[in-house]
Amino acid sequence: MEELQFLSNTPDWLWNLVLFGLAVAVGLLFKLIMVPIIRWKAMDEGQYSLFRSSIRHLNKVINVLLPVLFLNAVRPFMRLSPRWEENLDQVIEILLVACSAVIVIRIIRIAEDNINHRFDYEAADNLKARKIRTQTQFIRKFLVTLVVVVTLAAVLLTFESMQKIGAGLLTGVGLGGIIIGFAAQKSLGNLLAGFQIAFTQPIRIDDVLVVEGEWGKVEEITLTYVVLNIWDKRRLILPIQYFIERPFQNWTRTSAEILGTVFIHTDFTVSVDAVRAELTRLLTGHELWDGQVNVVHVTDIKEQTMEIRALMSCRNSGDAWDLRCYVRENLIAFLQAHYPQSLSRTRIELVEQ
Repeated sequence: MEELQFLSNTPDWLWNLVLFGLAVAVGLLFKLIMVPIIRWKAMDEGQYSLFRSSIRHLNKVINVLLPVLFLNAVRPFMRLSPRWEENLDQVIEILLVACSAVIVIRIIRIAEDNINHRFDYEAADNLKARKIRTQTQFIRKFLVTLVVVVTLAAVLLTFESMQKIGAGLLTGVGLGGIIIGFAAQKSLGNLLAGFQIAFTQPIRIDDVLVVEGEWGKVEEITLTYVVLNIWDKRRLILPIQYFIERPFQNWTRTSAEILGTVFIHTDFTVSVDAVRAELTRLLTGHELWDGQVNVVHVTDIKEQTMEIRALMSCRNSGDAWDLRCYVRENLIAFLQAHYPQSLSRTRIELVEQ
């Protein structure tokens, strides 16, 4: 009886503060007990673990969610005036909505990690992995945007004044709706272009492109633009609709394999067979050559020079660039050492009058 009387005599602010602290403490304690158990379970699952990925993505939001849940459980026992009770209920509702949205976004990221783990993105021929990653990144960004919009709408609807504004906007469709539609037309076009790129895939993450005269790799595809990582570390940013409406080169559309070319302009007296033998010697055993294509052709003859093309195959465009530089340098050195008279030259004939 004395304990009950003591509790009834406790000031309301102190009672509410104790319940609030108790809810926060129990929530954090529950998290401290649960997380080590999950981590222990994840230790037996190798380098990648769904549990480990879940902890990494959900760890911070759980710090807020669990105390809010326990606070919601003890709220009926708090001694609050009707006004404060209404305000606290609204705050708890907003926090629960926000935490739920963050959890949904994190679950989307967990699913993306799980999908990416199933494909070897670092493989030499990673066409399928890049295809899947492009789709998952676009779907993730679209779903996250959708969750954020729905969450903001749900939070605004918890305020009575916002409900009236929302009802007024819904009934005032007419001219305002037409204006908004015209204003959003380009954005909607980019969004639809993003869907088309994600599923028809004229470009993918890590594809090698030549766009606007620039050579680079696709670094990022968002809902509205594409980031191209140029070979010299610059970034070319283009609207996503560009890749639907305008032509561009994709060197890795169907495979990461690519042919490298080296052009050399020489005098007509050069021995093409010697150049062909030297190219074979340079490529044989070289780590960048995939062993499939090794060709030397005379591709053009002009008034003063002969154009020789050396063609070689590589596993990817990066290897092709390095191998082309290697072959170009060594073929020139070979000609300088063995056929200096066959280097490109200009002839002048002096005729005595």
